[in-house]
Amino acid sequence: MIFREAEAEIKELFDQFPAVGILGPRQIGKTTLALQIAESISPEPIYLDLESPSDLAKLTEPELYFNEHSNRVIILDEIQRVPELFAPLRSIIDKRKREGKKSGQFLILGSASLELLKQSSESLAGRIAYKTLSGLKPTELENDNNNRLWLRGGFPDSYLAKDDNSSFNWRQNFIATYLERDIPQFGIRIPASSLRQFWTMLAHIQGGILNLSTLAKGLGNSVPTISRYLDLLNDLFLIRKLQPWASNAGKRLVKSPKVYIRDSGLTHALLRIKNLEELSGNPIIGGSWEGFIIEMLIADLPSWALPYFYRTSAGAEIDLIIDAGNKKRIAIEIKRSLAPSISKGFTIGCEDIRATHRYFVYPGYERFPLSKEVTAIPLKEMMKELSMILSLP
Repeated sequence: MIFREAEAEIKELFDQFPAVGILGPRQIGKTTLALQIAESISPEPIYLDLESPSDLAKLTEPELYFNEHSNRVIILDEIQRVPELFAPLRSIIDKRKREGKKSGQFLILGSASLELLKQSSESLAGRIAYKTLSGLKPTELENDNNNRLWLRGGFPDSYLAKDDNSSFNWRQNFIATYLERDIPQFGIRIPASSLRQFWTMLAHIQGGILNLSTLAKGLGNSVPTISRYLDLLNDLFLIRKLQPWASNAGKRLVKSPKVYIRDSGLTHALLRIKNLEELSGNPIIGGSWEGFIIEMLIADLPSWALPYFYRTSAGAEIDLIIDAGNKKRIAIEIKRSLAPSISKGFTIGCEDIRATHRYFVYPGYERFPLSKEVTAIPLKEMMKELSMILSLP
C-alpha cells in the first residue's frame, strides 16, 4: 500500500468536510489513492471518470444523479474537465447539510490548480478541503536510501519500474504525452516543441533565481509569453516558485523567486539523465538534490506554515525557511556532501531572520551536531522533525 500518510490525512478531512479535493499532476497517484480510500468506505463508493463518455453521460442531470445516490460517496475524477459541476455540487451539499449530513460526501480529483480552485472558490467555499499529492515520499518507503526516489522521482509508475531504463522511458513518454495531448485538452494553445524547450531550460537552471528576460531571450519569445508558460507549468503542479523572504527591510535582498521542477525524476528525464552514474557527473547534481529535498519538505506543510528562501547581495543565504508563526522560524541548509560544514552565509542569514531552529540536511544516515545551534540531519529525520516542530504550540 502506498500513500499511507496522505490516506490518513484525507480520511481525517473527510470526517470534517462534505467534499475533499485531491490535487496533483496526472499520473501522480490521485486515482490510486482515492480507490485505496474507497476500500474502507461502506457502502462501496461510486467512481466516475469524467474523461469517459459513458461516465460523463451519467451526469447529464447531475442533481438528479446525486440525489439518487445520496447514500453513497461519489468520486469525481478529472473534474477540471467539467467545471460546470461545481454549481450543482454546492446545491446538493447545502441541501444535505440542512438535512443533517455535514461530511463525507464527495471525493474530487483534479489535475489543474488554477481553474479548479477558481471554480471551487466561487461555488464550494467553506465546503471543501484540499490535499495536494506530490508523489511518493521517503517516509513511506522502507528500503530506499533516497537515491532511487531522487533519480526516478515520485510518480509511482516511474519509481516502481523494473529498472532505471524502464523508469526513464516512462518519464519520457509522460513528458511527450503531457505536452502533445494533455495540455491541449485544457484548452491551452501552446506549441509542444516551445513548451518542451522552455521546460528543459528550467531543468538546466534547477533552483536558480528566476530571470524572465534571460529565459525569453534564450527561447526567442517575449517576456509576457514566457510568463504565461511559467504560470501554466505552475498551475499544472509541474514547477514550484519559491518566494524570497522579504521581512528584513534593512538588507539588500534578492526579490525574484527561485524556480524548481517539482519532480526530480522529470528534471533528470528532461536532461536525459538515465542513472545515478550519469547524474553524479552532471553539473545539475547540486541543484537537483536541493530541489528534491525542498519538495519533500514543503509537500506536506500545513497552509499556515510558509516556505521561503533568503539571499542578500552581501552573501547571506538560506536554502529554505519555514515560517511557522509565533516567532518560529526554521532555517535549513541543503548540500549533497557527506562531510557537511556550516557556511558563513548560512550563519549570517540565520542571524538576519532570527532563526529559532537550524538544520543542515545531508545525504548521510546519522544525526549529529555541527555546532551549538546547527544539527546535521538526514532527510527522513528532517521530515519527522519538521512535523514535530509544527505540531508544538
